[in-house]
Amino acid sequence: MDTALRLEGPLDILVIEGLTLPEATPDLLADIEAAAPAGSVVHVAGGMKDAAAFAPSAHVILGIVNDRLFASTERLKWVHAIASGVDMFMFEDFIESDIVLTGEKGLVGGHLADTGFGLLLSLTRQIHPAIALGADGWNNRTRLRAKQIELEGRTMGIVGYGGTGRAMAARAKGFGMAILAIDEFPPDDDPTVWPSSRLDDLLAGSDVVAVCCPLSDKTRLMFDRTAFAKMRAGSYIVNVTRGEVIENAALVAALQSGHLGGAALDVVEGEPLDASHPLFHLENVAMTPHTAGGSSQRAKRNVDRFVRNLTATQTGAPLEGVVDKRLGY
Repeated sequence: MDTALRLEGPLDILVIEGLTLPEATPDLLADIEAAAPAGSVVHVAGGMKDAAAFAPSAHVILGIVNDRLFASTERLKWVHAIASGVDMFMFEDFIESDIVLTGEKGLVGGHLADTGFGLLLSLTRQIHPAIALGADGWNNRTRLRAKQIELEGRTMGIVGYGGTGRAMAARAKGFGMAILAIDEFPPDDDPTVWPSSRLDDLLAGSDVVAVCCPLSDKTRLMFDRTAFAKMRAGSYIVNVTRGEVIENAALVAALQSGHLGGAALDVVEGEPLDASHPLFHLENVAMTPHTAGGSSQRAKRNVDRFVRNLTATQTGAPLEGVVDKRLGY
């Protein structure tokens, strides 16, 4: 896949604010303007609705582009996403176009892994149920202590060994865990990372399974009843990337039966769930509302990459964070 893009002359650049880029600050805009070719203009839109007025003239977009906005573009050459998951870009017209897509790939693993481990520890150390009990926790000390487990000496299986997967592995090693991983493109120099075809081996060999893969046709609902049945009895699952990788009904059944020890979730299929959903009422579930992506450094880090890429488009140098639109990551 070609990772270079050459853009010449003044550019019309559209910055679309969103959840992970809540404000295009003067400092961020100054960095973009300094990297752009002479005579370029930078427009800022407070969302895709406001972006419609600027989309027809834009050569470059920093933000999220849906199918309706994309249909209104006339000169677009490159989009840099402000989201780590890019499944929202995977509509046919965009995939089939010559538009280059780059993004945060590899930049968000650290804070996602922090949340993943926080949620996992809240279950293995019984922090989540203890807090929920409040003052009554003292009356449940014996029960809580009996359920606590240590991570040291156990094995974490990581599904997807990209930025988030590697960050989870680093934290797991810090807790004295052994690591297994699968990936579509396993590195040749790491025997602990297997090809994705060995998912069953990973499930059977792991005490904790961390879902760290993007959402694609191959990964959608890959954790169904069959997959959960292959996991070790009492094992835990962590998901901080894409909710649709796990089938909710199958997860609930595995938790209610006691086959799974717990689920640490920041994302779920069909989010946001209704308050009556079983996942909100199981003691062995710790769940946050898709907040793992929050970080005070995230926007600046991604804009810095965009600025480096903007410079690269003027020299033909390789771009960072290029997404293969056919694969979806």
